[in-house]
Amino acid sequence: MTWFSAALVFVVVWWLVFFMSLPIGARSYHEAGENVDVGNAPSAPMRPRIWMKAGISTLIAVVLTIGVYFLIDSGALSFRP
Repeated sequence: MTWFSAALVFVVVWWLVFFMSLPIGARSYHEAGENVDVGNAPSAPMRPRIWMKAGISTLIAVVLTIGVYFLIDSGALSFRP
């Protein structure tokens, strides 16, 4: 696995994990029974904690990318005939 392939795997895995983590722990103003700020949608999350989710997604993506690297490097997974 080349460094370019590893970077592609990391980016794809990072985005997948990040999008899966977005709804976790998010509460909208409507769900919390709070008044909506002017200019915000009632479905907007109160505290989305994007930076925390991005950091956790990075850690998970690094671990999964290393796992994919060893899986491909061992020969257990091959995309060549």
